[in-house]
Amino acid sequence: MTKFTLKIYRGSPGKQYWEEFELEHKPSMNVISALMEIQMNPVNKQGERVAPIVWEQGCLEEVCGSCSMLINGKPRQACTALIGRILKDSGKNEITLAPFSKFPLIRDLVVDRSVMFENLKKAHAWVDNDGFHSQGPGPKISPKKQKVMYDLSTCMTCGCCVEGCPQVTDKMQFVGPQVISQVRLFNAHPVGKVAKRERLQAMMEKDGVNACGNAQNCVKLCPKNIPLTDSIAAVGRDVTLQAIKDLFSLPDRE
Repeated sequence: MTKFTLKIYRGSPGKQYWEEFELEHKPSMNVISALMEIQMNPVNKQGERVAPIVWEQGCLEEVCGSCSMLINGKPRQACTALIGRILKDSGKNEITLAPFSKFPLIRDLVVDRSVMFENLKKAHAWVDNDGFHSQGPGPKISPKKQKVMYDLSTCMTCGCCVEGCPQVTDKMQFVGPQVISQVRLFNAHPVGKVAKRERLQAMMEKDGVNACGNAQNCVKLCPKNIPLTDSIAAVGRDVTLQAIKDLFSLPDRE
């Protein structure tokens, strides 16, 4: 079997370092299974026994979003990153793994993505129970609208779009494309639109939709191919209309 090197940027905050591991490439091997190989026998390329690598994983089918990391410098999911394809595309016999840089580091490849969920709370990204669930089905949604809503609902809060966004820095806080897209999703819901004004007002804040620099990295990096730039444009338009309504105290109408 072909051998390859897994070069991992690991450690704790302020004490990070590169460490290399040599592995044998097996058919259908992905980054997660490579990390598991190291976990079973944590010996680095120099033959030293070290602490096992720390990383996150869950569904192993690109649904939970927990195994996000930088693979050869690109934000992506480790569970769907096939070793053979990566080696072929790079033309090298080495793969680098590193934790996301836009989130607080916990250890090795694990970061704290709590800010993403806090921003979802800020944007009221859920549908409230209106108390009428026992009165039969709600309003019908057209197939066209259902398709858009389904695509938006596949967001797994993995952080790839945030990691690639130049507007998310220590000095420039931005809620992130995924939050804006979820605002669009829940505002489109027949029951969820009750809180539409609240969500749009949250998007008017300095870290809201106007903080987007239109780099469009997010839509290129999203593993679920969510139309994030479409959402940013749609919410930006809705925010402008809501600001006019608020200025002139106009009632909300569909």
